[in-house]
Amino acid sequence: MDIATLFGIFSAFGLVILAISMGGGVIMFVSVPALMIVLGGTLGATMINYPIRDVFGAVKVARNVFFTKPTAISQITGQFVEFANKARREGILSLESDARTITDGFFRKGIQMAVDGIDPRSIEEIMNTEVASLRERHQLGADIFATMGSFAPALGMIGTLIGLVQMLQAMDDPSAIGPAMAVALLTTFYGAVLANLVCIPMAGKLRVRSREETLIKEMVIYGVIGLTKGDNPRVLEQKLLAFIAPRLRQSEYEK
Repeated sequence: MDIATLFGIFSAFGLVILAISMGGGVIMFVSVPALMIVLGGTLGATMINYPIRDVFGAVKVARNVFFTKPTAISQITGQFVEFANKARREGILSLESDARTITDGFFRKGIQMAVDGIDPRSIEEIMNTEVASLRERHQLGADIFATMGSFAPALGMIGTLIGLVQMLQAMDDPSAIGPAMAVALLTTFYGAVLANLVCIPMAGKLRVRSREETLIKEMVIYGVIGLTKGDNPRVLEQKLLAFIAPRLRQSEYEK
């Protein structure tokens, strides 16, 4: 699990629950009608806004917020330097056996196309198209959660209006004023929590994950094209290191 996400969940919700407990107890902040209005309304509005397959697809994409296995950039750079040295000594066809050992499908596909002798422009076009498609899928998932983050406060306001109407209609019955006022206030509270502690942060993290994965794949594209062109291993390494911050650059030849 991603440590930052885990820490953020515990700190955000933990401090909110702690503050509620210090003020009199958590149970008074539980309201089933308010939850129905905010959660049900937000989900319903999102499904009106997007096709149902995209909504369920966003749930699968949400796993990237909690579970991620980042690829070490230094590992990719080192692997390409190794491949470039081998290709210069034995020819690019010698990489066919190495391609089978690559676990990343995108990386393996690029090396295999280079070994098959496909034109570098075609390789670049195919791989760039795949990256663009990946970016669109990730962006859609982030957009759905951002949309939910915009709907949740609005549904909270709707719940507040419902509670106020119920309260005003029950002014002659003091015992009914309290529950109606609770619904009025708690729906706003639930909407704010859902938007600002769940949906909007998840949309932001998905965008970060998309940028990280896109960067890795763009490095792979440059590396594969460099192999097909017979770039010097040192030159190829410098091309790949240019993608990352200077403080993170570590040359295989300086180890």
